[in-house]
Amino acid sequence: SMCHGSDIDKDYENAIKYYSEALEVNPSNAIYYSNRSLAYLRTECYGYALADATKALEIDKNYIKGYYRRATSNMALGKFKAALKDYETVVRVRPNDKDAKMKYQECNKIVKQKAFERAIASDEIKKSVVDSLDIESMTIEDDYEGPKLEDGKVTLRFMKEMMDWFKDQKKLHRKCAYQILVQVKDVLSKLPSLVEITLKETEKITICGDTHGQYYDLLNIFKLNGLPSETNPYLFNGDFVDRGSFSLEVILTLFGFKLLYPDHFYLLRGNHETDNMNQMYGFEGEVKAKYTAQMFQLFSEVFQWLPLAQCINSKVLVMHGGLFSEDGVTLDDLRKIDRNRQPPDSGPMCDLLWSDPQPQNGRSVSKRGVSCQFGPDVTERFLEQNKLDFVVRSHEVKAEGYEVTHSGKCITVFSAPNYCDQMGNKGAYIHLRGSDLKPEFHQFTAVPHPNVKPMAYANTLMQMGMM
Repeated sequence: SMCHGSDIDKDYENAIKYYSEALEVNPSNAIYYSNRSLAYLRTECYGYALADATKALEIDKNYIKGYYRRATSNMALGKFKAALKDYETVVRVRPNDKDAKMKYQECNKIVKQKAFERAIASDEIKKSVVDSLDIESMTIEDDYEGPKLEDGKVTLRFMKEMMDWFKDQKKLHRKCAYQILVQVKDVLSKLPSLVEITLKETEKITICGDTHGQYYDLLNIFKLNGLPSETNPYLFNGDFVDRGSFSLEVILTLFGFKLLYPDHFYLLRGNHETDNMNQMYGFEGEVKAKYTAQMFQLFSEVFQWLPLAQCINSKVLVMHGGLFSEDGVTLDDLRKIDRNRQPPDSGPMCDLLWSDPQPQNGRSVSKRGVSCQFGPDVTERFLEQNKLDFVVRSHEVKAEGYEVTHSGKCITVFSAPNYCDQMGNKGAYIHLRGSDLKPEFHQFTAVPHPNVKPMAYANTLMQMGMM
């Protein structure tokens, strides 16, 4: 799958450099394009991967691997019909290839499912899963020894018990999981799309980046930096789920703390708190394996209510991805975003979840195939117009766990160390104090976890497309 691979794989960046140099010498080598496409896939540069696979096929339309690479890129971008076309081609060319047939059928299943979902969605009012749940009448069996909410409420004792229970790889009773989800949906749905908070002189907040289902690393953050509390507030900046195979444990823990400390524990939406990503990268599969499809539907509803950005002391703006494809976006525009939906393919909501900084001025097409890359001048203009000092974002793995770019105006923080068990990166979190709002970085390394591979629950096509 995308997330294991040998030590050689660790060096995607070198592979990309190697094939780029080889292509300068020999620009009509389809295999080089296809191999570079794979390296791009592995580093989540789906836009570039797609372009290279297309190039390989322009050079040699009979190059079967090219079709697989392009199909995988399209799958990763949620373009299932385009992917299906390429699988179709392979099946036509190789009618006896069992593997090709399996991929075609798997992809076809998704295309049909998507069409069905669209048909339902256009029915007048989409009903909430909450309406069809009768949580009160769910019984907790006598032999369940795990944590239970106290009088239907999350308490600190419950949180500590739940975290220990999860640590031992045990499952929270479905009734408790549903109670948490229904309550957190209610809390999140009352929040604005842009959350604004004030830190007093003496207060500090901890900002964490992507955690991606790495539950044991999340526990380590709490060990190093203290449990969340009213005097130890946290902001988790999206991408809580997918890839790591303990995504349920991560998200239920974070949702629990949101219920316990609604005004001192903050969650923002990432590009992985979306249906397309959850379908490809494991969260949907994990929820279905540990609970039910119905529970995944409820998670999907809750994710749509996660706020998109947070402003601290009117000076620091935090979001998962980054700034915008066009100039002139104001904080007021962010307040007005109607966020209760799957993100659109373009516009401010898409950019907040998907964009990346780049070192050169201006904007470029995104390596990811979604949103854009924005330069230091773009950051400068945005901050000036909105009277802000700097932005904090996540969304990209960094060797040191964080990176300061755009002359200190754009900071990346990433909190999943040794991402996917193979990147060898550190994780980091940031302390911001009300007194000076100067970011203070704390790095940490990965801790051991039970032997469940990353991407264990991911869509088989994502695992197979890497071959």
